Amino acid sequence: MDKIQIEEKVIDLLKTVYDPEIPVNVYDLGLIYRIELNDDLTQLDVDMTMTAPSCPMADFIIEDVRQKLETIEGLTTVNVNLVFEPEWDKDMMSEEAKLELGML
Repeated sequence: MDKIQIEEKVIDLLKTVYDPEIPVNVYDLGLIYRIELNDDLTQLDVDMTMTAPSCPMADFIIEDVRQKLETIEGLTTVNVNLVFEPEWDKDMMSEEAKLELGML
């Protein structure tokens, strides 16, 4: 796979991870801040946040992201970093997420 194919696969997999308290995937919620592949396409770094710093499901969600991304062929390292800068707000959600949650 080339870089674009891997990045598309990453996004497809991220769209299968849900916060159990919200019926929208983490990608469309705007919780993914950075997706970066190294030059030889073996290491993936993902920065993500939670809707609130005190999210009780944070560990579960991060582990779900890591496990799904580790299934991508060719990756030897997957780093999922929890960050809180910038602070998440509802404007980071996709139009689909806002529609799903009745915010449009």
